[in-house]
Amino acid sequence: MGEKLVLIGNGMAGIRTLEEILKKDANRFEITVFGEEPHPNYNRILLSSVLQGDADVKDIVLNDYSWYKENNITLYTDDPVIKVDTKKQMVYSQKGVVCSYDTLIFATGSNPFMLPLPGADKKGVIAFRNIKDCETMIATAKKYRKAAVIGGGLLGLEAARGLLNLNMEVDVIHISDYLMERQLDEPAGNMLQRELEQQGMRFHLNKHTEKIVGKNRVEGIRFKDGTSLETDLVVMAVGIRPNVELAKKSGLEIDRAILVNDYMQSSIRNVYAVGECAEHRGIVYGLVAPLYEQGKVLAEHLCASTPSKVPGYEGSIVYTQLKVSGVDVFSAGQFQDTKETRAIRVHDEFEGIYKKVVVKDNKIIGSVLFGDTADSPRLLQMMRNGDDISNMNKVAILPSENESSEKESPVLAMADSEIICGCNGVSKGDIVTAIKDLGLTSVEEIKQCTNASRSCGGCKPLVADLLAVTTGEEVGVNIKEPICGCTEHTHEEVVAQIRELGLSHTREVMNVLGWKTDEGCSKCRPAINYYLGMVDPVKHEDDRTSRFVNERLHANIQNDGTFSVVPRMYGGVTDSKQLRKIADVAEKYNIPLVKVTGGQRIDLLGISKDDLPNVWKDLGMRSGYAYGKSLRTVKTCVGKNFCRFGTQDSIGLGIEIEKKYEGLNTPHKVKMAVSACPRNCAESGIKDVGIVGVEGAWELYVGGNGGVDLRGGDLFCKVKTTEEVLDTISAFLQYYRENARYLERTSHWVERVGLDHIRSVVMDDGEKRKELIERMEVTLTTLEDPWAEIIESEERQKELFETKKIEVLSL
Repeated sequence: MGEKLVLIGNGMAGIRTLEEILKKDANRFEITVFGEEPHPNYNRILLSSVLQGDADVKDIVLNDYSWYKENNITLYTDDPVIKVDTKKQMVYSQKGVVCSYDTLIFATGSNPFMLPLPGADKKGVIAFRNIKDCETMIATAKKYRKAAVIGGGLLGLEAARGLLNLNMEVDVIHISDYLMERQLDEPAGNMLQRELEQQGMRFHLNKHTEKIVGKNRVEGIRFKDGTSLETDLVVMAVGIRPNVELAKKSGLEIDRAILVNDYMQSSIRNVYAVGECAEHRGIVYGLVAPLYEQGKVLAEHLCASTPSKVPGYEGSIVYTQLKVSGVDVFSAGQFQDTKETRAIRVHDEFEGIYKKVVVKDNKIIGSVLFGDTADSPRLLQMMRNGDDISNMNKVAILPSENESSEKESPVLAMADSEIICGCNGVSKGDIVTAIKDLGLTSVEEIKQCTNASRSCGGCKPLVADLLAVTTGEEVGVNIKEPICGCTEHTHEEVVAQIRELGLSHTREVMNVLGWKTDEGCSKCRPAINYYLGMVDPVKHEDDRTSRFVNERLHANIQNDGTFSVVPRMYGGVTDSKQLRKIADVAEKYNIPLVKVTGGQRIDLLGISKDDLPNVWKDLGMRSGYAYGKSLRTVKTCVGKNFCRFGTQDSIGLGIEIEKKYEGLNTPHKVKMAVSACPRNCAESGIKDVGIVGVEGAWELYVGGNGGVDLRGGDLFCKVKTTEEVLDTISAFLQYYRENARYLERTSHWVERVGLDHIRSVVMDDGEKRKELIERMEVTLTTLEDPWAEIIESEERQKELFETKKIEVLSL
């Protein structure tokens, strides 16, 4: 038999070390593993997916029991080591197992830090660290309604998102000025807060918890400023502490964690430490990528014939790439501004995108990306390489999508040595070699063979692109991407099944198609509701409980919890009567801000939720649908009746378009504009549908989008009459409604499907065009008057504006 190796800890860092050892010399050691939890090795990063209902416990297992057996590893689960005798080289477990060792590895990880508050020992006060914590939260949600999360970092926000999915009301308490201050700077943190508030979370920033109140079970939280909060569950997510008590009792040298050298060796010769319990050069790492790098170095050291010649671990560039409640986030290095640094920034609050690159001495030393993380592999590689950017165009460091030729995947420009999967250290060359040598044809096969995308999963799109590039097939486009974690079905499959099986209700769809969760979630329920209405608008009964809170309240929620109301002004045209009503309402309800919008309307901002029904009633104006996945506005210039350059009646056509398609449900928001001449004063060139008047005709542009990645609309056709304009819009929008994925803008849909294909259906095929127009007309006849809903009876209004279930579907 080989040397005896004992691993204390069955977590990600320790088991990855064993995997590296087995790859180098499978027969070198006789291995024994002790784990505190009653589970095999699992992916702790994906615990939030289990809580949110996107995965089961079995889905996050990294190495099942058969793996241990196949590799002749003796595993003791639910049996932590309680004593180590480093002189006799023996370990003793809680259940009485005694085991000798030649080499010992501490991989005891960390423990959640529980605030030492009065009442913290009450029932219903827990951490969020393991599978048991997930199970406790899921069970609590079945009996109780209110949850409070203390901690606005990554872990706390993931817990909050999961509790929302469990239909609980969630308050997040955070001691800092903004969220995730360790991974984001203040602008990105504020954008994240606004996004999460729209999802339904409530935030209490700069709050210091004084006491947890209740008898046997938690009933509330009291703060040091004298305020309080009712709650049935308290989840503490305020940080972690290295689990080093056993190491300290065993005589290892400890500071914040177990002190190790560049070979992960502790102060005792044949005892090592890896992961969150290890302190290297004064740093304790809590992210998976550095821990895996440590494990690889330790494995090479233990298996080498001359260990001293093996390169040691020199530390890691700390970076994070993940999804926070559906929002893409990336941060790396030193991303906070200092006197010695300068920064390149892109900030688009409308599209929810923020990018920042921090530069010092002509080198990138840090970056924050929010909402769009496509640039992260390139930026991280530039940081690792220490590239000199003095001769680079600074704008090129954060290029627009349209500045790259035909939106090529970033993997094309990457060298073979560049890292695709940062968590597992898998390079482009590693993946390409595996694809070619082993004939791999799927992302799952690549994951099994190379570990790429095995941890956080953030690199899956890059892996898919690389597979497509290497095999010459459109793998990246055709990868099956489910609507959400509640189902394995894609958007296209759900629509097909609704048509084929004649499904008519949201719950019916979920039941027949085998949804994993009874209630669905904020991604799938609104999508199903939209698809049902699109497929059969005549028979469909709108499921109001599956609509987002903004749509339900006919108002946009703001960052302070108030709402904004935008009345309809067709074509941007108003009169003294409307203006007088708006002024009266602004005075009556002390509305703090009245603003003219970019869509030529007036926005009333800062309205309390309780005042919304009466504000609408007093206005007596129809809703402008500034919140809806529908037609928002039709912007117009003054046209030929007033402008000396105008060639057409833009106002008249704009009003006719807006009245015709008002209230039409679409996959995402739709904006239009009508300009009376090519000077384009209504900005028709960057709208979903833009109409430009020329002498004796109209030009129609489609797929435009005004945002950080500005996309000019494509010239679709040129027609002569108003009737032709309306018919073309109807055919185009109906084809978009029937073929786009829910929450896909026309700009993305046009690029995905192809302008030539859309034109061939909408313009060139007379029969299909006629059918699309007919189906649009049927849909338009079924639209309910949005104003009628707003002015319903007081009893109905109460139900409409106080339904708690809808808060879960906030966006």
